Amino acid sequence: MKVLVLNCGSSSVRYQLFDMNDESVLAKGMAEKIHESNSIFVHKVAGREDYEIHKPIATHYEAIVTILETLVSDEHGVIKSLLEIEGIGHRIVHGGTYFKEATLVTSIVLEAIRDLIELAPLHNHAALYGMKACLTAMPNTPMVAVFDTAFHSTIPARNYLYGVPYEYYLKHGIRRYGFHGTSHRYVYGRLTDYIGNDKKVITCHLGSGASIAAIDKGSVIDTTMGFTPLAGLLMGTRCGDIDPSIVTYVMDKERLTPTQMDEVMNKKSGLLGISGVSNDLREVERAAFEEGNERARLAIEVFRKSVIRYIGAFSAEMKGVDAIAFCAGIGENSISTRKEICESLAYLGIDFDAEANNVRGVEREITLPGSKVRVFIIPTNEELMIARDVCAILGK
Repeated sequence: MKVLVLNCGSSSVRYQLFDMNDESVLAKGMAEKIHESNSIFVHKVAGREDYEIHKPIATHYEAIVTILETLVSDEHGVIKSLLEIEGIGHRIVHGGTYFKEATLVTSIVLEAIRDLIELAPLHNHAALYGMKACLTAMPNTPMVAVFDTAFHSTIPARNYLYGVPYEYYLKHGIRRYGFHGTSHRYVYGRLTDYIGNDKKVITCHLGSGASIAAIDKGSVIDTTMGFTPLAGLLMGTRCGDIDPSIVTYVMDKERLTPTQMDEVMNKKSGLLGISGVSNDLREVERAAFEEGNERARLAIEVFRKSVIRYIGAFSAEMKGVDAIAFCAGIGENSISTRKEICESLAYLGIDFDAEANNVRGVEREITLPGSKVRVFIIPTNEELMIARDVCAILGK
């Protein structure tokens, strides 16, 4: 079975085409800067030179048509006909309380996703564009929606409720949902190959967006992101947890509208906000350690300490932890970040292996034999997880 996985952002569409007979990637790429005159489309096939074009892409529909045309083109294609694609998987950021697992896309499902736009306006709206584009371009190909929130649906009420009037939960769905669920689920699945499925695990998705999940015997019991992906850890441009009164105080002092304040917290804070250098940890580390930039060093410290704080809290909540896994851009590639975190958590029983840790993007254990708490690098693969869900749903 060949499965096309689409991840539609507000101004981009990422894609991978899988041959699920061996889970190989036939092609992947992205269209970005949609709606702009300087749009970019990149198509990658292993063993070939990347195909890149610059042309205006006005809509998600145009982006998806470009993807489909390229997949079957004589020069750059990897399949002869779109009929070879037997299923399409869509990453959906927010499933609210409606969706606790991947589901076949129907008119009822589309309507429910539309109802959830107010909880994730940029992401769910873009996903709807993508699904409608596929319905137009490939109307007879079944689609499956895979929700970032679904894996977190096991979080108990004591951990998902906020200390606001209960009626807000009933009327407006104000609660912790959690995100990056597809990534946490993939990483947990890989971990079970090493330690079994009856353990207490903490998975750390550390990238420009970052979240941590506490998983007890396969069920998520807590996570750092909340009602939106803004909560929890300090991130590339997101502030993470802050005193809520800061919001109204800054709005008053700076005379900001709610929309402007939202942009400050989501796009101007985090590593970028503290360092003043970049939202990319690599650039911040370069400024801190090669140029002696004090604000950059502070930004790194705040980020790392937020990770350490939550791992400690989740370990206490689960009354212990058997394994910790790092994934995503920072988790997979920042040797110094993993080192700092593991050494700070030695009291949990982490016997850190500095030599094993000296790698980037490689799946391996980074603790010594006999370590009470085992720590792993597990490169995440959300697209493959989505493709597997498509096969499972269509197989039913």
